[in-house]
Amino acid sequence: MIPLEKDLEKFDLACTYLRNDQHISAYNMFISLAQKEMKNETFKAGLYLLLASECKARQGKDNKEELDMAANYYLKVAKKDNLGSSYAYQCAARCFLKSGKVDKAMKVSEEAKKHIPVIVEEKRPIVIVDDSPAITLRLKSYLEQLGYDDIKAASDGNSAIKLVTKLINDSQNPVILLDMQMPNTTGDEVAKKLLEKKPDLSIILITADEKSNPRVRKTIGFGSTAFIQKPFTMNELKNALDTTEQNRIR
Repeated sequence: MIPLEKDLEKFDLACTYLRNDQHISAYNMFISLAQKEMKNETFKAGLYLLLASECKARQGKDNKEELDMAANYYLKVAKKDNLGSSYAYQCAARCFLKSGKVDKAMKVSEEAKKHIPVIVEEKRPIVIVDDSPAITLRLKSYLEQLGYDDIKAASDGNSAIKLVTKLINDSQNPVILLDMQMPNTTGDEVAKKLLEKKPDLSIILITADEKSNPRVRKTIGFGSTAFIQKPFTMNELKNALDTTEQNRIR
């Protein structure tokens, strides 16, 4: 039997002892498991120490020593494991709290907040498809204020199809801001052709028409993810982009 299976068997047996009120046997096994995992510096060591403390508590004994051991062990892990440090600090804080050391718990809890990883949201490329230079300029200005920097533009449907097709072929996943009224190829035709190439493509319709307009409804039916009616505000654009991200297939 491999070591991992032996440890699992030992853990199951210790839990059985605990359930059957054989607290001393359970305690000794949990401590033995904890000592092994502390050498390996895994989070399981803290769990085993907490279970050992529970064995003592059920006997009516003081279990602060085991709780402090678990807390100090989690602090040790927190200082070595950058990715898991916030979680380790939180575990240590809970252990100190259970042992009645409120001040220490609060201090460690504050330390945990300093180690929460910052998630940097990646902004996708944006393609503005509109034949109006004024609308394109306004959209670009709004997008830049919202933190987008990879912004491209096409002034007619045919150019848009070529541009977006190239991005798709380059394994990019752009968001398309698509005007319904354009020369050469209209917005609904552009949407249909692009969605044939990439069914999960994110398309936000921009039009002066009502959402109930048959052509707009038909285009939404093709698979567009959001709708903005002219004239629009930056907040309305942001809401449409947020909706698109929420509906995105990842």
